Amino acid sequence: MDLHFGDSKPTDEERAAVDALLGPPESSWEGAARDEMRAADLRWARGGREARDRRELLLPGLHAVNDRIGWISEGALDYLCRRLTVPPADAYGVATFYAMFSVKPRPATVLHVCTDLACAAAGAPELCAGIEARLGLGSGVSVERSPCLGLCERAPAALAIKAGDPVRTAVSAPATVEEAVLAASAPDSAPEEPPAALAVPQAGQDGLMLLHRVGVVDPSSLDDYRAHGGYTALRRAFELGPAGVIREVTDSGLVGRGGAAFPTGRKWQATASQPDRPHYLVCNADESEPGTFKDRVLMEGDPYALVEAMTIAGYATGAHQGYLYLRGEYPRALRLLEHALTQARARGLLGDDVLGQGYAFDIEIRRGAGAYICGEETALFNSIEGYRGEPRSKPPFPVEKGLFGKPTVENNVETLVNVLPVLTMGAPAYAAIGTERSTGPKLFCVSGSVRRPGVYEVPFGATLGELLALAGVREGLRAVLLGGAAGGFVRADELDVPLTFEGTREAGTTLGSGVVMAFDDSVPLPRLLLRIAEFFRDESCGQCVPCRVGTVRQEEALHRIVERTGADAAGDIALLREVGRAMRDASICGLGQTAWNAVESAIDRLGAYE
Repeated sequence: MDLHFGDSKPTDEERAAVDALLGPPESSWEGAARDEMRAADLRWARGGREARDRRELLLPGLHAVNDRIGWISEGALDYLCRRLTVPPADAYGVATFYAMFSVKPRPATVLHVCTDLACAAAGAPELCAGIEARLGLGSGVSVERSPCLGLCERAPAALAIKAGDPVRTAVSAPATVEEAVLAASAPDSAPEEPPAALAVPQAGQDGLMLLHRVGVVDPSSLDDYRAHGGYTALRRAFELGPAGVIREVTDSGLVGRGGAAFPTGRKWQATASQPDRPHYLVCNADESEPGTFKDRVLMEGDPYALVEAMTIAGYATGAHQGYLYLRGEYPRALRLLEHALTQARARGLLGDDVLGQGYAFDIEIRRGAGAYICGEETALFNSIEGYRGEPRSKPPFPVEKGLFGKPTVENNVETLVNVLPVLTMGAPAYAAIGTERSTGPKLFCVSGSVRRPGVYEVPFGATLGELLALAGVREGLRAVLLGGAAGGFVRADELDVPLTFEGTREAGTTLGSGVVMAFDDSVPLPRLLLRIAEFFRDESCGQCVPCRVGTVRQEEALHRIVERTGADAAGDIALLREVGRAMRDASICGLGQTAWNAVESAIDRLGAYE
């Protein structure tokens, strides 16, 4: 393959950022300084196959440059392409796919201000205007309106990222103009982010299964984790053997907590039985659904639980390598997980001989860079492999051909952490919690018009009203959004909906990943729906026509409707229904298939435009 590079050259800083990740170049083909003795090596490439196999390092390489410089120049991109033998056009397509990267010059400091649903209801537009007025031009700070930052319990939220070596970050939530400006101007001087336990109103209560360590143990201490039951489940897994672990998970009735509700045991068994090797395990920690933050709280409050759960999943499915795909907007979770992995390796809980059982397993963190579509499992695989995060057609399914074309099991954080109580208490005891078809506990992210927003753990079968009572719903409740932007609205008089997968389906809505956003009369519903439409238009990968065009048409129609009401809106509502059906029936992945759900439910259940 011919590679054509431009005339732009990397700066010393850009070269150093790439070399810190990949090591020094070994030939002038890769960008090393050329002398007379080595001039000929531009005529042929040594180790071309090995270089192409390193394409999976493209995303980490883009992160390395963006973290060090604040943006990705042509010279830096060309140098990275030489090192990885990736066509520059391909790499440009990847770099421009992610919202957190920029291929145009910008200041070293970027302040991301969330303008999504919870933050919009909490005054994000006014916050953005105040920050921009305070900073003004020439401040050295780029203010960017951002989709959900996963800080909905402390809305409105802002995240400052200052490029350099090392990159520095600061979170301001709930954000004021003064605090957000301080976070951007001096990240090291910004107030420390509150502990994850503050996002768990139930912290320390008896009876919790998934959240019982959050706020109780030191998330940076492996000894503290083990003193509170840590690694009991892994030892039990080694006693049972891989087939025994899968049998326990199957008998427990555990299903995926990301929204699809696929039986976890069946997925594990299908992967484990594949003769093709190697097998891979992928943890999807790229929760980007507006209103979702439970995985962040688990990772920040109990990171070793995820490491242990991934080790169990890898053991059961015959995987020796795990990838943890983490949201790029979660800097504290990244620090805590990197520390947890380091400690686990040092203590023999990861590596060539886990707990002396002859089983080799390790975990590598891969950072996302701001793409909601990468929450779809096959888009996530493409992202890890160094391609644009676009979904693949199915079949083949990931259990047959997933990451790197090999059998792969993919689960989200909450699903994996549920495996620990399954093994410690046994499948029958776990299955006795919840309902017959929805077993075990479930985490819900409650935000919006409530007095105690946060992550709540309740058994499946509790009603929406009971959950909102725990959170302290405010007066004047108008509607509740279940499942986030891809979910649906229910009315204030429908709070007896049982929080199970089957119960919400029968009620004509969806449980999704567990988002519960309450809105009172002060929130303008048409503007809220328009923000949902803008979100899907922004996040569509553009691969398939129904989604690429449909999300734009949906946003256009809602813009027109916001400007007029009553009979004038009838034609656009009819258009919305037609476009929504087309997206639902013909889109490749769940993004396009669900982009119309919230708008449809608002029209039909709430009379949004009557």
